[in-house]
Amino acid sequence: MKVLIIGGGGREHAIAQKISMSPKLDKLYCAPGNAGIGQYAECVNISVMEHEALADFALSKGIDLTVVGPDDPLAAGIVDVFEEKGLRVFGPRKLAAEIESSKVFAKNLMKKYKIPTALYEVFESAGEAIDYLKTSKYPIVLKADGLALGKGVLICMDYDQAVKGVRAIMEEKQFGTAGNRLVIEEFITGPEVSVLAFCDGTHILPMTSAQDHKRAFDNDQGPNTGGMGTLSPSPFYTEEVDEFCKKYIYQPTMDAMKAEGRDFVGILFVGLMLTKEGPKVLEYNARFGDPEAQVVLPRLKNDLVEVLEACIDGRLDKIDLSFEDNAAVCVILASDGYPGYYEKGFPIEGLDSFRGADDYFVFHAATKNEGGQILTNGGRVLGLTAIASDLKKARAKAYEAVDRINFANKYMRKDIGRVIDQVED
Repeated sequence: MKVLIIGGGGREHAIAQKISMSPKLDKLYCAPGNAGIGQYAECVNISVMEHEALADFALSKGIDLTVVGPDDPLAAGIVDVFEEKGLRVFGPRKLAAEIESSKVFAKNLMKKYKIPTALYEVFESAGEAIDYLKTSKYPIVLKADGLALGKGVLICMDYDQAVKGVRAIMEEKQFGTAGNRLVIEEFITGPEVSVLAFCDGTHILPMTSAQDHKRAFDNDQGPNTGGMGTLSPSPFYTEEVDEFCKKYIYQPTMDAMKAEGRDFVGILFVGLMLTKEGPKVLEYNARFGDPEAQVVLPRLKNDLVEVLEACIDGRLDKIDLSFEDNAAVCVILASDGYPGYYEKGFPIEGLDSFRGADDYFVFHAATKNEGGQILTNGGRVLGLTAIASDLKKARAKAYEAVDRINFANKYMRKDIGRVIDQVED
């Protein structure tokens, strides 16, 4: 069969690598792809937001399955466009993708269907939000309603900081139209865990757990990013937590979306906070996490194409999902200055040292190939994933491996996975 992946980051590289292993695959395309994805797929120069052009390409090539990676095209309704043309596509329709594209919708859904989450209020004007802050308890959390590349959440320690945050989001439009509405949420604490789940509109199959590192600097300091590294499985995600989430979060979310006429077919990403009162939902995403996909997919035993088709056909309950009994740690190599200003276009050296090593994966996030030379082409450049028998060994291997790769202004956090030591202590 012929498969098209839409996207061009580390998540899409991880998807491409897994799909390339499917015995069902005859030809793989990716639009727009990147230098790493080009190892597995024919890259096509069409933007992820050119929905009609992408659908026409799929028709012209006889594509049997399209897999949508990023959030923006899902939120804009690319799945609806493909389905209208009779194309098989994996991902939620526009109405279902609103579970990620609108935090207001997601929070109201959880409140209506009694899915555990932090207390919150919604505001449509900066003035009303600031008035509310005068009587609030601190720290407090501000969340832009719409998509903001994973950076639209501000934790404010006091009133003055919160007021600046409200003005930045709602008046200065730091995150564009995503800040037209604002969620102000109580600050809750505990380990954060990410769980990705396959969904077919009725059934939901959670994957192995992961744990992201969102802040730019060591010790969880600095601004939020798209993710600076991740590990799988999370040492905090116990069988007890899993059972609670299946009963009170995962299936209830699927049932809630169906009750709202928004049957969810695709990947549901559930961001959890494991509080003293029990697990609570921080956020939902409507696609594979990035960089969570880079540690979860390498551990998946199943044929990914088979699972995706089961989701589309509504027969996910017939799939026996299984993962390797191992661990993975991914360290992001970024351009110094990310998520702010950074330079790009620098040659990347050392990629060849991983050829033939089946316990390492170098996922390209922002790279390009110019005349056979791989260059940096964005903020998060590479995700280097190491596989080992346990998390501590995987972390050691990952940090040993990042030293083999070099490019000008290379930056990384040096504490990805340090939580492992805390758990052991």
